[in-house]
Amino acid sequence: MYLQGNLQTVFDALFHLGVIDPVLEMDWVKALEEMNQHINDIDEIVQVANQYQDDVELLKCELGKFDHKALEYLAMEVAREFADFHAREDLH
Repeated sequence: MYLQGNLQTVFDALFHLGVIDPVLEMDWVKALEEMNQHINDIDEIVQVANQYQDDVELLKCELGKFDHKALEYLAMEVAREFADFHAREDLH
C-alpha cells in the first residue's frame, strides 16, 4: 500500500505526535531493515494515513494508537514521497 493524498497533513500530524525530529536523527537504512519484520503494521498505518487526511485531529488520534516504530516508518515514507515529488518537479 502506498501513501496517497495530502502528505503535508500526514507530516503535520506526525510532527505534532513528536515523531519527526527523532526520525531525522536516525540511521534510516537500519530502521527500514527492522521495519521489514512489521510489514502488517506498515500496511495498516498507511491505510489509516490515507483514510483520515481530511481531518487532522482525527488523523492524530488514529495515528496515536500505533506504536512508535510504526510511526517512525510512516514518517520515513512521508519524507521519501516528498523527496520523490520534488525530484519530479525539478525535471520539468
